[in-house]
Amino acid sequence: MTHRDPWGPVEQHPTPFPELDALVVELVERAREILGSSFVGAYLQGSAALGDLDEASDCDFLVPVRGPIDPEQEAGLRRLHDEIPTRLGQWSTELEGSYPEETELRSVRSLGRPWLYIDRGSREMQWSTHCNTEVVRWILRERGITLAGPDPRTLVDEVPGDLLRARMRTEIPRFLTELQTWTTFDIAWAQRYAVATYCRMLQTLHSGRVTSKRAALLWGREALDPGWEPLLTQVLEDRPLPWDAPPRPGSVAETLRFARYAEELAAAPTLPRRDR
Repeated sequence: MTHRDPWGPVEQHPTPFPELDALVVELVERAREILGSSFVGAYLQGSAALGDLDEASDCDFLVPVRGPIDPEQEAGLRRLHDEIPTRLGQWSTELEGSYPEETELRSVRSLGRPWLYIDRGSREMQWSTHCNTEVVRWILRERGITLAGPDPRTLVDEVPGDLLRARMRTEIPRFLTELQTWTTFDIAWAQRYAVATYCRMLQTLHSGRVTSKRAALLWGREALDPGWEPLLTQVLEDRPLPWDAPPRPGSVAETLRFARYAEELAAAPTLPRRDR
């Protein structure tokens, strides 16, 4: 029997891409069938919610659940996410998200608890803290796209700006070390990802809000030392390149210098003001 969604029909056109729309709608409908009365809602966060989803993006989602996921539900979700990446099409390997317990999603007091998670391009779900962050909660509450279910503001408490700033001061110094445990600067994607992520963390440190990586790069060209404009422009211009293309000559060295610069800013009491 198909479970009836108490919150109405699934949003049919949540993104600019028809193929992705169809996949997201199917994901929500099948997850709802698997979870039954445990289904609370479904939401897009990440670049889709922040307004900069493009053909090089992944698609970040959250499906809150009522109560712990039981073994039968977990098995059903694992089958679903094992099958989707085997399909043809651009977006079948680009879904990334978690199934948080409703009560754990509400407050940052639940940070560090693992949720059932599927990584971009993976066929095997894992229990991970990947989505259980202040940043994800902020995006969901302030900018999340509702696919089905209640307004996300009813599910997530406000995330104060000072809490986000404190997280950035912790994350920036360790970001490069952690990044190099799972990727390499032999590929252009990693170099661009590092620069864009540092920019986003610095923008959050400055504003107490979260923006897309593209918006943060544009902010960085205006707000940071002008000597970094060529590097930030390179990252913006190279986004359409294949992820595994080699990085531009000299760009990795500049990225490592930018990492040290970001670490210095994170350790400073305030970000410097740039006069134009």
